[in-house]
Amino acid sequence: MIIYDALYPQLETIGLADWVGSLKPLVESRLASNAHGKMPVWQAALAALPELDTDDVDLGTCVRIGDSTSVSDDERDAMVEQLQHFHPWRKGPYQLLGIELNTEWRSDWKWERVLPHIQPLNGRTVLDVGGGNGYHGWRMLGAGAKLVIGIDPTRVFAMQYLVMQRYIRSQQHYVLPIGIEEMPEKLQCFDTVFSMGVLYHRRSPLDHLYELRSCLRTGGELVLETLVIEGGLGEVLMPEQRYAKMRNVWFIPSVETMNLWLQRCGFKNVRCVDETVTSLEEQRATEWMHFESLADFLDSEDRTKTIEGHPSPLRATFTAIAP
Repeated sequence: MIIYDALYPQLETIGLADWVGSLKPLVESRLASNAHGKMPVWQAALAALPELDTDDVDLGTCVRIGDSTSVSDDERDAMVEQLQHFHPWRKGPYQLLGIELNTEWRSDWKWERVLPHIQPLNGRTVLDVGGGNGYHGWRMLGAGAKLVIGIDPTRVFAMQYLVMQRYIRSQQHYVLPIGIEEMPEKLQCFDTVFSMGVLYHRRSPLDHLYELRSCLRTGGELVLETLVIEGGLGEVLMPEQRYAKMRNVWFIPSVETMNLWLQRCGFKNVRCVDETVTSLEEQRATEWMHFESLADFLDSEDRTKTIEGHPSPLRATFTAIAP
């Protein structure tokens, strides 16, 4: 796709020329019209959005593109109809030409918790693993990153990124429709690697930590956010079946156990910089994501427990340095 053409020369300049040859056809095949049953609908909806040149973009305090004066009321109503084709909108919120995309997650709250604790992103090359539709990637760009590459295999998230890219037109932020296992081994080129909300979905959390480490240059920073449980060293929750109705949750460690995992994988200066209970205000169903959400995943009589009786979601953010 043309949007990604500006990425490939940049990959070559950071030593990833060998990857370009395989990445380009992979991206094209993942976003081809026959790549997903809804892809023709998404592509038509993307093409139906109005063309607009605007320099009125804020990525520092939010993700805002233009305002309500950028398009007519009729155009805005038509846009809302097209944007709903990309449901579910999970990460955000976005302000697009006066339209408030009130996403399932208040991802801006997570970003505000994380940003004060990480190394400044000015001039850094960043990898955002499991970055969804790229919301945090846009905020990383707003914080001064030189190049942000997000990866997420979910096709609708890549299409949501393309919606925003249609108007922002950045050559510094890309969301690739791939998983980390499809990246070359031992890249060792990124200054910062984010993995937020991914670890507990991996069958082997230690393998994931090694994958993340292999993407970092020596001295690069890992920023990892994951579900944790209260408990001591060595304590881990492995749900018998589901956790908060999710099938693909494998290991939820205590903070002390997570620290040990990072240390055993070779990371230095490991720190837990934040612990936050996920609230019903931070994750909820909206008109842009009308499937079940956190309120449906918790015990209606005891919000400190999931519907299965596990501890309710507690998330912790860790930083660490690659050796």
